[in-house]
Order: sequence, then structure tokens, then C-alpha cells
Amino acid sequence: MEYKTLLYHEANGITTITFNRPEKRNAVSYQLIADLVSALEQAEKSSSQVLILTGAGKAFCAGMDLEDLQGLIGRTHEQNLKDSETMARLFRSIYEFPKPTIAAVNGAAIAGGTGIATICDFTLAVPEAKFGYTEVCIGFVPAIVSSFLIAQIGEKRARDLLLTGRIFGAEEAHKMGLVNEVLAPDTLIPRAHELAQQLMKNSPASLRATKALLASYTKEQLDVQVKDAIERNAKIRQTHDFKEGITSFLEKRSPKWGGN
Repeated sequence: MEYKTLLYHEANGITTITFNRPEKRNAVSYQLIADLVSALEQAEKSSSQVLILTGAGKAFCAGMDLEDLQGLIGRTHEQNLKDSETMARLFRSIYEFPKPTIAAVNGAAIAGGTGIATICDFTLAVPEAKFGYTEVCIGFVPAIVSSFLIAQIGEKRARDLLLTGRIFGAEEAHKMGLVNEVLAPDTLIPRAHELAQQLMKNSPASLRATKALLASYTKEQLDVQVKDAIERNAKIRQTHDFKEGITSFLEKRSPKWGGN
């Protein structure tokens, strides 16, 4: 199957999905989300034992596509709910993917890109990689990703990243536990394949069972939190600050927040 925004490749027990919009820094678009959900389903059904996610060009997945971002203004509550449900489905599809997942972060991974990269079982990154939960900077709320983040690094650190919306580098991400290894660019993909080979020495049945076990620990909590997050995501999109945040970002000016 061919995709408009991704490259899909299977070989030697490994499925590699490459975000393929280098001219857009592999920004998240509605099409990319739809393609990735379908590609994950294809990878799950395949004979491959490990999944690698990476990006073409100099970025992994740098935020939301500007055209789609502009289109968010004026959408109905029902449309916003559907958008949020789709993103939640994507994150959970990655988090609960039955086979081991490796993110090979070759550059910037911002907002949704940070979520995709860090929800994988293993996150490898080049020193130049940048991360950031920047939603609050433009009037969004990082609702869906917050549940996963708190479980990974604890509430205090999660509050820092989610409330400031600051950009942070690969080394800091490594110290916090969001990145497993920081690697030179020319060793990133070889190391991802080496790790995949190591994983494939283990029992596929055991790997699936272990991943299912780990997912079961958080499923009940995630069910409740993600449902609430979807509602909060849709609700914030009806506010003045959301519309002003997007407009000011697109116009490259400082926002004039109204607080509502």
C-alpha cells in the first residue's frame, strides 16, 4: 500500500515508517495522521517483528501543518471532538502497539511530534534533535499527551514542560528519561537496526505478552483520562485565546491573550 505522506518499508523482520514531507519538516497534517493510523494497522498485520519510526530530511515531525492549523479556526464542537478522538486513537495505537517500537529521531520533534517520538518503546535521538510540548504557546491544551508524559517522567517535570511550552534538547530529554540514547547522525539508523535485531532474538510471543501486560497496567486510567482529554481539547478550541493563539502564530506576532 502506498501513502501520500509516508514511506512504508518491510525487510528482514523490520517495518520502517518514514514521515515523508521534508519540505514541511514532516509537520502533522490530517493526511499524515490518517496515513500513519493505516500504516500502523498494516505493520501490525505484517510478519515484521519490530517497528521503526523516523523522518525524511532534517526533521522527525515538527509540529502541526500550517494550513491545517489555520483551518482549525471556526470548526464546530463536533468537528473538534472528532479531531481530538483521531489524535487520541493515534497516540494509543502507538503506545499499545503489540510489537516493539523504536523512534529514530533525526531532528526536530515538536508538539505532536514529541508525543509520537516519546510514546514509542525506545526513543533514539541525534544531538541536534529538539523537543517541546508547545501547545500552551498558541492557545492549545496538551491534554491527550499529558497522561503518557506524567507516567514517564513524573508530575513535577511534566508540569515544567507542559506549562512553559519550552523547547528542550536531546541531552535534557535523555536525562529526564524521554530519550534512551543520544547518537551521532550517521549511527542513528544503524543503531535502531541493531536494537531491532537484539529484540528479534527474543520470543515474539513473549514480547507481545509483555507489551500487553505493560499496557494493561495503565489501560483503565488511560481510558478515563483520554476521554476527559478529548473533551478538554475540543472545549479549548472554542475560546478566544485559542483563536488568537493560532492567528498570531500564523501572522508571526505576539499574541494578545484575553484569558478566555
